[in-house]
Amino acid sequence: MFQFWWLVPLGFIVGAYGTLIGAGGGFVLMPILLLVYPKESPVVLTSISLAVVFFNAASGTLAYSKMKRVDYKSGGLFMAATIPGAVFGALATAWIPRHAFDMVLGGLLVCGSAFLIWHPVETHGREHHPKHFIKRRLVDTDGNVHEFAYNPYLGVALSFVVGFISSLLGIGGGIVHVPALVHLMDFPVHFATATSHFVLAGMSLAGTVTHLVNGVFADAGSRRTLFLAVGVLAGAQVGARLSARIHGVWIIRGLAIALGLVGVRVLMAA
Repeated sequence: MFQFWWLVPLGFIVGAYGTLIGAGGGFVLMPILLLVYPKESPVVLTSISLAVVFFNAASGTLAYSKMKRVDYKSGGLFMAATIPGAVFGALATAWIPRHAFDMVLGGLLVCGSAFLIWHPVETHGREHHPKHFIKRRLVDTDGNVHEFAYNPYLGVALSFVVGFISSLLGIGGGIVHVPALVHLMDFPVHFATATSHFVLAGMSLAGTVTHLVNGVFADAGSRRTLFLAVGVLAGAQVGARLSARIHGVWIIRGLAIALGLVGVRVLMAA
């Protein structure tokens, strides 16, 4: 059992940072698992990462709910699209060779890093929207009023792709979903991270259940997941509290640097 204890502090870090940016933490956890367990099959590591993302997202969503930052109406719509994508992604994982898996993961992280560096997180503040756009007016616990509108068709399409990619690679999907919500659908940054976390909870649960039904979890995989979950449950609460004190732009820029470094490392290993 002692060989698993180091996973608790790792889970805490993953939970805190993942919740802070609304990404679930899988983008940090999955590359580490690939490097620490090079002989393990991708499908087992993906199932571990996805299960940990669920615990992180569930804990973080609870914390964000108390801050009234979760847009449940929009999140429910996006979740309905991510769940089918997550199921397809979980089923497709077993058919991807380890070398190709590493290349895809590393390439995705590097591309995501470049995009976020060149496109800082900013809302567009449009005043006029087409009739089919969904308009939202949200008030957080501090009394701040946030008004925005977005294209629901675009949101559903993006969410399906996010669900597929995140379940396929075991990275949670928030690194794609949060920038998309902010850049393409004008979500305020902190509402984007909170709502993304809510969506991740449902999506990662669907992917995890699919892995369980397929008998992916081995005894060692279950133990690793348990120890990581202990850490992320606590870390997620800390990350949610920190989010109120840090500007969204700096959070995403820090994410971009981390993504680039991890992506390059995984590509070199591949």
